[in-house]
Amino acid sequence: MALNDKLDADLNATIEKLKADKVYKRLNFLASPQAARVQMEGHGEVVILSSNNYLGLSNDPQVVAAGIDGLEKYGAGTASVRFICGTFEIHRELEQAIADLVGTEASMSYVSAWNANEGLTATIIEQNDFVVSDALNHASIIDSIRLAKAITKCTTAVYQHSDLDDLRAKLESAKSARRRLIWTDGVFSMEGSVAKLPEILQIAKDYDAIVAVDDSHGTGVLGATGRGTAEHYGVLGEVDIITSTLGKALGGAAGGFVAGSAALCDMLTQRSRPQLFSNALPPTVASSALAAIRQLENHPQLVGKLRDNTRYFRGAIAEAGFKPLPGETPIVPIIVGETATAIKMSDMLLDEGVFVTGFGFPVVPQGQARVRCQLSAAHSRDDLDQAIAAFKSVGTKLGII
Repeated sequence: MALNDKLDADLNATIEKLKADKVYKRLNFLASPQAARVQMEGHGEVVILSSNNYLGLSNDPQVVAAGIDGLEKYGAGTASVRFICGTFEIHRELEQAIADLVGTEASMSYVSAWNANEGLTATIIEQNDFVVSDALNHASIIDSIRLAKAITKCTTAVYQHSDLDDLRAKLESAKSARRRLIWTDGVFSMEGSVAKLPEILQIAKDYDAIVAVDDSHGTGVLGATGRGTAEHYGVLGEVDIITSTLGKALGGAAGGFVAGSAALCDMLTQRSRPQLFSNALPPTVASSALAAIRQLENHPQLVGKLRDNTRYFRGAIAEAGFKPLPGETPIVPIIVGETATAIKMSDMLLDEGVFVTGFGFPVVPQGQARVRCQLSAAHSRDDLDQAIAAFKSVGTKLGII
């Protein structure tokens, strides 16, 4: 057997085990733009309850037109990294708009939010520094810290989810560190819970620490005008570093950013490896993301519509007898118990014209499998009522309600 044949045999064996364990991921192909309803191959029209398209801007005419204009004006891309071949004006304009939105002095865009997080920690952390991370932080933060530890030999710790006493204890143990960094999600994607940001900021002051917040599920979602977790708590402009995505509420295409001081963003230009060795964000994406930010600024009622939809859906689901995790974000996880139940429920809902994803162990704790619903400002009341009716039907058949 050739080496490649042996590798393929091993990979296929692993894939078969994933299928047997009911954690194999199947791709569903869409034949229309991401929206409240889409055309899905093999299923026809379905209501989407599993997208991060929180403001419904993925197919907004002005966002699409801006992307086309950007493509025509700047072409497909820079064909190299920014400092080597030049940076398009649209990147500078987008980065200023991002900084203004999230309340910082400057920002730096990346081809993904994963790259933004990956590039941050190792750039600002050195040997004898200390990084502490919430236990439920996104995988990109976890990998960013692991990478920084491997490169710099810094020390790291994890505090129990939103346990501020544990955070204090971890920081207390690192008083001798040269620099201390607290990493947290703004909104935790599997729970829909919001970080206790004002308390974290006070703890950071007490222990002379830096706070970095990944606000990927908060940008465009939380706060009176969608400026994120900081606005939600009335602490806009007080967070040291904010990272986030352009691939969720802000157009849904791709891209991410780090926002903070001008000095921080300059240092990212100098030393951040994803910045130094990757092409810039494609200009069509930069243009559409900028248009999405302008749409949010000009139409803050989108945030209100998102909140109204969230309240309506959450209330109706609870009234039907389901057990959604409490919260105020458009992430509504409905706990169903076992992984097989979550997967089965997701499949049955799709058969009834509602696309929503089930998650189980090890993505979430054992016995806490869930169907994670995500609301959008684009959902009409009819969309939500159809989804609620499907949940009632499937929940009854599975004996959940």
